[in-house]
Amino acid sequence: MRFLEVLPMVFVMIAGPQILSAIFLATSRNWRRNSAAFVGGAAISISLVVAVAYEVSAGVTEQGPSNTTLSAIVLVALVLAMVHTYLTRETSEPPRWMGKLETATPRFSFRLGFLLMGFFPTDILTSVAVGSYLAASDASLLDAIPFILCTLLVLALPSLTLVVFSERAETFLPKARNWMDANSWIVNELVILLFIAMSLNNLLG
Repeated sequence: MRFLEVLPMVFVMIAGPQILSAIFLATSRNWRRNSAAFVGGAAISISLVVAVAYEVSAGVTEQGPSNTTLSAIVLVALVLAMVHTYLTRETSEPPRWMGKLETATPRFSFRLGFLLMGFFPTDILTSVAVGSYLAASDASLLDAIPFILCTLLVLALPSLTLVVFSERAETFLPKARNWMDANSWIVNELVILLFIAMSLNNLLG
């Protein structure tokens, strides 16, 4: 099923500032409301971008161009995402807004989730690629739901871990944050390569 093919892109969506923000918010003062607001904002923006990309791609298909054209567009988007990930792999300084996460408000967290997950360069390219890929494959927009839900679930994992494991999570989360900070670009590149291979198969097949 097509939705299984786009699920690996979840890792591209969350690796980097995205999961780091979720971890920071899970350890902030008002972490329950902040985490919920962050995931809520992300849900709206991801759904919006994927749906728009899908509808635009589906509309293009109805006007004449073949699925080959759409597959080529998806491939270009993925290559751009891969290049962006590589060029920013050695960025050592975290974004300035990360310094505000420990004292974040629910309003700030919602806005961050909406903008970060919907319009961060890697994320918008990934969401566009997912929506376009589903349209090019003649799949339903509903096949994007598992991708969106899995992305949101991963973003919620830091706060869910804190609920379940409490003090143990407070020790584990900073270690997880450091590991993701050091290795997220490698995870991104591997998953994008996988999706490029899938797109090439769709393009050449």
